[in-house]
Amino acid sequence: MAVNTRRPAERPPAPPRRRRLVYRLRVLRHDPTAALGLILLILLAYLVVAPLVAVLSDAFRLQYGDGVHAGQQPGEWTGYYLWRVFRSQISGLLFWEPLLNTLVIAVGTTLFALVVGGGTAWLVTRTNMPGRRWLAGALVVPYMLPSWTFSLAWLSLFKNERAGGQVGFLQAQGIRTPDWLAYGALPIIVTLGLHYYPFVLLLVGNALRRIDAQLEDSARILGAPQRTVIRRIVIPLMLPALSSAVLLVVGRVLGTFGTPYVLGLPADYRVLSTGLFQAIRDRSTGVASVLTTVIVVIGVLIVLADTRMMREHRRFVTVGGRGAMDRLGDLRRWRWPAFAFGLLAFTVSVVVPVLTLLLSTVTRTPLDLSTFTLDYWIAERLPGAVGFPHGVLRGSELWEAAWNSLRIVGLASLICAIAGLLIGYVVVRGTAPRVAAFLRQVSFLPYLIPGIAFAAASLSLFAVARGPLPALYGTTFLLILVMAVTHLPYSSRSGIAAMMQLGREPEEAAQIAGASWWQRMRRIIFPIQKGALVTGVVLPFVSGLKELSIVIMLTTTGTQLLTTLSIGLVDYGYTQLANAVVLMIALISFTMTYLTQRLTKSSLASGLGG
Repeated sequence: MAVNTRRPAERPPAPPRRRRLVYRLRVLRHDPTAALGLILLILLAYLVVAPLVAVLSDAFRLQYGDGVHAGQQPGEWTGYYLWRVFRSQISGLLFWEPLLNTLVIAVGTTLFALVVGGGTAWLVTRTNMPGRRWLAGALVVPYMLPSWTFSLAWLSLFKNERAGGQVGFLQAQGIRTPDWLAYGALPIIVTLGLHYYPFVLLLVGNALRRIDAQLEDSARILGAPQRTVIRRIVIPLMLPALSSAVLLVVGRVLGTFGTPYVLGLPADYRVLSTGLFQAIRDRSTGVASVLTTVIVVIGVLIVLADTRMMREHRRFVTVGGRGAMDRLGDLRRWRWPAFAFGLLAFTVSVVVPVLTLLLSTVTRTPLDLSTFTLDYWIAERLPGAVGFPHGVLRGSELWEAAWNSLRIVGLASLICAIAGLLIGYVVVRGTAPRVAAFLRQVSFLPYLIPGIAFAAASLSLFAVARGPLPALYGTTFLLILVMAVTHLPYSSRSGIAAMMQLGREPEEAAQIAGASWWQRMRRIIFPIQKGALVTGVVLPFVSGLKELSIVIMLTTTGTQLLTTLSIGLVDYGYTQLANAVVLMIALISFTMTYLTQRLTKSSLASGLGG
């Protein structure tokens, strides 16, 4: 019997490229961090970078309807909108006057916030004023309220007949309130200052706590007078906090819409944010794109200036004991007057506006208790009301707006928190430094852009169909998407910090035991980082619930939110109904902030007054 002695033919070795592909697929199955990073990179590039590119393109491409004026065809590259905004006969109305008004408001608000916030910060951190611990928490409450809460309270007190509708308390009592007191620069500066001084309180207060009092004592022992101590020691050490406070307040004022709209519109007092809103409402897409670009550039320059100042001031550091840092100055006979100043700041910024709004909703004549009524809350029919003919608690408008707000803001916050933790995971655990650097920078980019400008940029990209994506304007999906991206800087920074504090050992042990990547995320990463997830959900939720600058651009009648409902009632002249809706927003915002602090066992004023 013949036996086949030939060896079987050996298989040719796999090509190197194929072996590398098989290896990468196996690695990807067990650790898809690289693929996750690529997906996040593409998404952020489209959701953050693409809107800015789109709005910049619209500023230099002729829009339909402007061909007659520009002498060009729609879609061609043009400088017509730059000329119209900066050099035309109406450029003063479109840009230069709103820019000047914006600068006036920014400077006035910053000075107001520095005086009130800086003064109270010094009292609660560096003195033995009575009630420091309570005031440290109470003085942060104004930031929990919607920014236009103060403007509506101002109207309830000082509104005159110029804006139409029911007049304010003083006018109802026969006291004529001039236009400069009822509307325009002064009331906008005061109301925005009352809202933003907690920024200064927190930043300056925490910086004051870190200054070693031994440095000041040493200077005094060497014979330095108090002015020299302040000029050569305290101010240089405080410069980083002061510069950050100033630039943050200016950046916030730049994108604020509600207060300038409520208090500036009756006197035709325009700022950049209200001018941008008016351009979009007039369908002047090219002009709106130029204004958006200007606001974005200013916002980016403000944050870059803050970063530069922080880098320059890092040389001012102190090393000292904690006991020395906590030494308090004795106010002696000024202890109670200092407490009266802090209590006055709390009363003016919290008690007066909230009480004013509440009383205005239960009185027919503003703040006149003899005309007490609950009609604005529960009446089935309000006499003379057309667009909103019943009390706020009776009809379906409030509940539909509340449901839309909770649903949209809640989903956006959840997406924001998960995306922030995933970005932190890729940045810390990933092996591609360029991808990590891109994610870190681009996820922070929305922070540099005022909210109303980013909403306008997103509207420029998503208002029309592009490729396979349909037009998203007017959909809840666009609101959820833009709100999630807008608050992504906070959750991404929280996620990166949380992942940097978590070692690789638990995940590596699970991987050795055969756990897949999804199992490791579900059973290890998410449970361990639940604190960061809770913070990443609740803080964007609280901020989004009282957000107006973003949603005013993107909502329609079918997607009414609590914030847009209140502004709509202001437009109708239904002041009491608008005040009632704002009180509901403030109640929900304060409740969620309180629950956040209880869940995370933290406080917005942690470190102050301790």
